[in-house]
Amino acid sequence: MFLRLLTFFASFSGGLLSFWLAFTYLPFLGTVVKLGIVLAGTIGGFFFGRILLGSRWSRWEQRFHSASIPELLTGAIGLLFGLLVSGLILLSLPVGKLPELPGTLLAVAVVITTTGMVVKIAWAKREELSSFFGLRTEGFEAACIKENRRGNSPAYKLLDTSAVIDGRIADICRTGFLEGNLIVPGFVLAELQKIADSSDSLKRNRGRRGLDILNKMQKEPNISIRIYDKDFEELSDVDIKIVRLAKMMDARVVTNDFNLNKVAELYGVPVLNINELANAIKPVALPGEEILVHVIKEGKEHGQGIAYLEDGTMIVVDGGRRYIGEEIHVTVTSVLQTAAGRMIFAKPKEELIAKAGSLS
Repeated sequence: MFLRLLTFFASFSGGLLSFWLAFTYLPFLGTVVKLGIVLAGTIGGFFFGRILLGSRWSRWEQRFHSASIPELLTGAIGLLFGLLVSGLILLSLPVGKLPELPGTLLAVAVVITTTGMVVKIAWAKREELSSFFGLRTEGFEAACIKENRRGNSPAYKLLDTSAVIDGRIADICRTGFLEGNLIVPGFVLAELQKIADSSDSLKRNRGRRGLDILNKMQKEPNISIRIYDKDFEELSDVDIKIVRLAKMMDARVVTNDFNLNKVAELYGVPVLNINELANAIKPVALPGEEILVHVIKEGKEHGQGIAYLEDGTMIVVDGGRRYIGEEIHVTVTSVLQTAAGRMIFAKPKEELIAKAGSLS
């Protein structure tokens, strides 16, 4: 609704400005040409309101919804102070000595530029200003640290983009193994939205999947999740932003991104890696154990066959190439744990029996 009003106001302002310019400063033009200028100004105002302002409105609306009352009051104080400063600047400039059109344009430019700069500075320093005016005694990050150190609640956990898109985090929370408050930073949500709007169909589906998972988690009564719109505009990398926010909040990072895991470890931030959890709960196959597998393809080495368990664990069957497309019983010979997961090496049971018979 507000976006429609904004578009209407921009269209009306564009038409009104072009009408004033055409009939005041271009009297030598014909009426049809003047009306054409007015129409062009109205259309220009419409596109300005719909495309330029409308494209940014979702971000502004998200910030307004997630902002607290003290933050909004701080922004209002910055707006009033910006108008006061711009008024003082206009009093010091010889605006009245200029012609009407240049003087008006100069005044509008000074007000918009000065007020915008002051509001941006006030918003960037909203934590300090809120504390100075007594609107808030401590920031959300400080409250998180105090809660965690007192042991009143489990540590806060920040979800990164990969963990949300992966989707397993929702199932883990439903089981009750992951307790406490889950925080989705605003810049992570913005990245998800950017991926969901991608021209690449694969990326677009991944982004929409992530947004759908967040919506489902918010509707779950047993899952405590909130969006926290804290950003670090001086940083461009989302992983660094997550690590910095986790450091400020004394929180843990939930991810399945290997690189983010390493960066967080360097900064001393605790990490809950979903892939490591999945590997930890996979069934353990011991040497000598028999497993029924379906050999599906050829391995890298000569004569090898590749099979998989239901949880995705790879089984390398020595001499299993001849059994591709068949289900066979294999005997585990060794288990290798790597950074990427667990690999099982095995041999067909029939070959082991035949070998044992020949030795006897």
